Amino acid sequence: MHATTDAPAVAPAADTPSRAGWIARHRRQIGDAVTVAVLILVLFPFLWLVQMSFRPNDDIFGYQLAFSPTFDHYRALWTGIFAQSFTNSVVVSLASTALALALGVPAAYAMARADFKRRRMIALWILATRMAPPIAFTIPFFLAYRWVDLLDTQLGLIIIYLTFNLALVIWMMQTFFEGVPRALEEAAWIDGCGVWETFLRITLPLSAPGLAATAVICFILSWNDFFFALILTRTNASTAPVAIVNFIQYTGWEWGRIAAAGTLVMLPVVVFSMLVRNYLIRGLTAGGVKD
Repeated sequence: MHATTDAPAVAPAADTPSRAGWIARHRRQIGDAVTVAVLILVLFPFLWLVQMSFRPNDDIFGYQLAFSPTFDHYRALWTGIFAQSFTNSVVVSLASTALALALGVPAAYAMARADFKRRRMIALWILATRMAPPIAFTIPFFLAYRWVDLLDTQLGLIIIYLTFNLALVIWMMQTFFEGVPRALEEAAWIDGCGVWETFLRITLPLSAPGLAATAVICFILSWNDFFFALILTRTNASTAPVAIVNFIQYTGWEWGRIAAAGTLVMLPVVVFSMLVRNYLIRGLTAGGVKD
């Protein structure tokens, strides 16, 4: 008799795909789901603020998604001081941004192309003026403005925002101008273009993404400023961020108006950024990848 041993049966291969294969086939769907989840997480505070601005006062902290929207909070804003403050913010932010670009862009081009002594030291000094904390300049500006009668004026805010944004414009645009090949400018000179014509027709269009990114950053810094507007204004030139504080009173917080005002304060920045989004993305990512 021969002893026989039965070999263990081999289980058939599973028909279901492996986990790695499933992930590989659904990689795009997983990426889209993660992107949507992150987007919802990032936008949730803003969406919650917007929906609060449309809720009635008696349901301002409600969690129900279905509610009867009201525009009372927005109507109340435009019958008070907030309307004037919002207008002040628009005027001051646009004017300071335009002036900073008009003065800073040619200066940045000179810093990028001109060859003179201590150029790097001057560039570092320009950037250092932006690094100091705002409170270090508050008392000098306040005393100077009181002496020249610029307190509580739009011009006073435009000047102080221009002072700080100018350094940012010069530093950022200098980097973009240095990225434009000199050979293109030299070719324009050979064709008979002057320095300014070459700058306006060749260098500046090629630096449009950087110009858009710089403009957006300057506008946001001016628009969102609270400290200088609080110290240097009272009622005539107060800006929208300062006006929101008026809705915080000892008798209670007017949450509906705060939410509506916060929504309106966010709106210009979002619209401005969306209008130049293509240039903004290219400007912020310029120089990130080099051959």
